[in-house]
Amino acid sequence: MARLHQLPTWHPAYWPTWIGLGIMRLLSLLPLPAIWLLGSTLGAFLHLFPSKIRTVTRINVSLCLPELGKAGQRKLVRRHFRALGVSMLCYGFAWWSSPARLRRLVMFRDRQLYDNAIASGRAIILMTPHFLSLDVGGICLSSERPMITMYRSSRNKLVDAMLKKRARFGAVLFERKSNLKALIRHLREQRPFYYLPDQDSGGAEGVFVPFFGVPAATVTALSRIAKMTNAVVIPCYNRILPWGRGFEVCFEEPLSGFPSDDPEKDARRMNEEVERAVRQNPEQYLWGYRRFKTRPEGSPPVY
Repeated sequence: MARLHQLPTWHPAYWPTWIGLGIMRLLSLLPLPAIWLLGSTLGAFLHLFPSKIRTVTRINVSLCLPELGKAGQRKLVRRHFRALGVSMLCYGFAWWSSPARLRRLVMFRDRQLYDNAIASGRAIILMTPHFLSLDVGGICLSSERPMITMYRSSRNKLVDAMLKKRARFGAVLFERKSNLKALIRHLREQRPFYYLPDQDSGGAEGVFVPFFGVPAATVTALSRIAKMTNAVVIPCYNRILPWGRGFEVCFEEPLSGFPSDDPEKDARRMNEEVERAVRQNPEQYLWGYRRFKTRPEGSPPVY
């Protein structure tokens, strides 16, 4: 049987995706409080059933936040699933909302840190970990000025087309494993880079440094790109506001003394910054991602 990416999008194998996208398109027309209520209910329902994502979420929370204890971890997982349900239904909001609606419902905290960096004329990297509303924040920012952002291609051609909606306002998209030369050129042309740092490197081009005290295969690309472009690195975190009040994009002070001459030291610091942000808003971090899939030699698998 042909693989999904080899089939035309009208093939019956794609019909469930077409139906799902149609539902999401209709939901995107609803007021945001209604989307929030439906998504929260959906997430609570999904949490009731065994699934791979629930298993990975529970493992990650237990590894990273042992101080919560078993009861606290279970409570966090439930809260996370409610937020996850909201984020799932908000993809349509990000993909199809007008620029005016996006700007009305996406708020910024400490926006001057970003604006000052733009005014300085330096290359800018927005270090944006995997919080659940990162697509909404990135698409809204890209509606203001040309940007660079990342994505991971999907074998489902319809899903891949939707992932490329991150470029709906003219952003330049880079697949995660792309060559860096064109990326460097765009950064030097003053396009801010919406960079997702907290990914498993696969062990090929990364180092093992702690993330919540657990050795994590961590990419060193942020350090190398910042050095090659003399970029200012600004931590940027996304948050879904409760009860459908909107979204918040939070900017923090640029990382001082970054990058250093030691890529491993920089990777360690990057993970520390992400960890600090996660502790401030733990239920909205993407705990279902297999962050510890790649293990140091001789270490047992955790999933």
